[in-house]
Amino acid sequence: MPLLKRKPVALLEPPQDLEPHELVYQVRFTKEIFRNYPDYLNRINLYRNRVWMCKSTGKGNLTYEEALVSEKRSAEKVQELPKELVAPALRIIQFSMLSLKDLADTIAAKLQECLFVGAELYGRKDDDLHPCKILKVVKADANRTQYGVAWLDRNKKSAESDLLDRENIVWKKPPFSRNFLKSFIRESTYRSIPWVLHDKLAQKHDISNQPPVDLRSKFVFRDGLLVCKKRKKRGQVVKEESGKCERNKVRSEKVEGLAVENTKREDDQPEEEPIRYPIDDLLVLPGVDDPVFTDRPLPSRDFNVPMDCVGDLLMVWNFCSSFGRLLHLWPFSLEDFENAICHKDSNLSLIVESHSSLLRLIIKDTGENVMPIKNKKRKITAITWTEYLCDFLEIINNPELSSNMTTIKRGHYGLLDVNSKLGILRELVNQVLETDLIREKLDEHIEQRRALGSTRREEALEAARKQREVKEQLKAQSTANGVANGHSSDSTKCTLLLCSNDNHIGQNGEITEKKVAENISSKLENSLESKPLEVASKKMSKSQNINVKLPAENGKKLSGKEALKQLRDDKKEPTEIRSKEQRKEYFEREMEKRVISTNPLGKDRHYNRYWWFRRDGRIFIESSDSKQWGYYSSKEELDLLMGSLNCKGERERALQKQLEKFYTKISSEFEKRSKNMVDRIALEEAVLRRSTRVRAPPRENPANAFLRYVNKWKED
Repeated sequence: MPLLKRKPVALLEPPQDLEPHELVYQVRFTKEIFRNYPDYLNRINLYRNRVWMCKSTGKGNLTYEEALVSEKRSAEKVQELPKELVAPALRIIQFSMLSLKDLADTIAAKLQECLFVGAELYGRKDDDLHPCKILKVVKADANRTQYGVAWLDRNKKSAESDLLDRENIVWKKPPFSRNFLKSFIRESTYRSIPWVLHDKLAQKHDISNQPPVDLRSKFVFRDGLLVCKKRKKRGQVVKEESGKCERNKVRSEKVEGLAVENTKREDDQPEEEPIRYPIDDLLVLPGVDDPVFTDRPLPSRDFNVPMDCVGDLLMVWNFCSSFGRLLHLWPFSLEDFENAICHKDSNLSLIVESHSSLLRLIIKDTGENVMPIKNKKRKITAITWTEYLCDFLEIINNPELSSNMTTIKRGHYGLLDVNSKLGILRELVNQVLETDLIREKLDEHIEQRRALGSTRREEALEAARKQREVKEQLKAQSTANGVANGHSSDSTKCTLLLCSNDNHIGQNGEITEKKVAENISSKLENSLESKPLEVASKKMSKSQNINVKLPAENGKKLSGKEALKQLRDDKKEPTEIRSKEQRKEYFEREMEKRVISTNPLGKDRHYNRYWWFRRDGRIFIESSDSKQWGYYSSKEELDLLMGSLNCKGERERALQKQLEKFYTKISSEFEKRSKNMVDRIALEEAVLRRSTRVRAPPRENPANAFLRYVNKWKED
């Protein structure tokens, strides 16, 4: 059975009380039965996810069905082990405490000593090794065995036979590979360390099922399986009475006169191993330590286009926005693009420019598919763009889209349904992605991103190096200060001398720390001659609103120039910190400009994908089957979404990390979008309430911004 997180997953039991005529859903390769489609879909998606491991070979990153096929092939391959070697190998495996690798090496070494009829190896003849095959085993006497071999030629055909001793027969290489033996070990056992054979297999080859003496104190058979004994806890004593393991729990009272009470209990259940999170989301069960999860908000679904067209709408808009410079297409918002697609005007500027830009880039390509368009030598304008579009539809030869050519030629492109419009744009984008210009641009972005990453790593390494140097200098400086100030005894004498002169010793003979510090500082101030530096520092502190303290190095007062230089360096520290943050933001912005591909933020436990486009300010939710779409557009919805994610699951844990990483940016985009919505509503109300007596020109309705689109990057 395939493994998930190195543990087997039990198949689901069929529903109870199934009627003969009832329609159900069945998984083809596990024969599991489901009454409702969502449960079936969740299970089949789990099987399709590449998280499974083949139990026999240990190969991971497989789907459930691929793991089943791998186990079947491995089981068939294991049967190739000769029958004469099966029993010796199984005896080595039974109750072995070696690791899988060491156990496979041990079996390989032991099998090299075993010779059997049919084995192909090498025999010594004329002081040289020649390939041969064992035909029979002949016992010359009690201590000597000879083998009848047939010498093989290049075609592995026997030419002549001979009789050889064991010393003259060798394996040129191990008869079986380590991977083969690993598969054999996994197929033959039901647990590891100690490795224990299946009961039927052990009985078939007459191998004992009783564990060795050194393992009987640690392991015990329960329900026919070898399990680890439960560890002793404090206050518990283990006793063996009449062949059964009983455990006495000793409760001792630390009060005099009280007796010790012993209670016996039989523990038949082994300790459950704690689950190591994160695991697959569908396997996560509610726990006592779980936080209080919020209810996930329902996403908004008020799209103007049909639900099955939202994916194409987002793909086309994101491509045009990401490669607007290369397309010579001025950016436009997703709302404007959606309104333009649904509009019935055939000469809408946004639609004309988006189609024309894509067609121009296709014509620049040197592919053979666009040669018929090049030969017409027409210029793409607001009038001729439909002719180019019809030529393109003829080239791709898509029956569903080609049926719209008649309507386009008549000049009624706006009357096409939304599915056809987005289908045409999707084909245009797919064709553009295959052009050399886009590929060169992507290669350029990849190189630039690599260069930015390399620069960022170099700066981080340089900053870490400087930090280490500063720490080493401070350490060396502190050591030098200790040497320069003398031994501790001298410093103590100096302190006592200063204190005794001013009688700063307490009544009990103890020196008060506060008075010592005041005494030392007063004497140093009186002895130093840097009064002008103090005045300068005070003036600087007043003019720049900073607390200036006289810098000192190695316990000595610095000169005026050195002190001012150190003050300037101290002032630059917050500037350097700000520059590091600005540098980090700069790298992130430059990385975002060089688009390679747009990936989702992550998936939730039901495999719904979450997309965030920085140019729109909404989080879009795509269902696992890509048939349903929705979006979140407020900070409150974002907080509720993050509060509903369970970090014990792999997918929701990764999604939560991505949301936390971009939380600030997403929140600011949400606030900006909310503010724009409020301003738009206010303008629309102002347009409706405008008095007819006012002669001022009417205000433009922001909802019709797509009608006023102008391509400022239009190619001449």
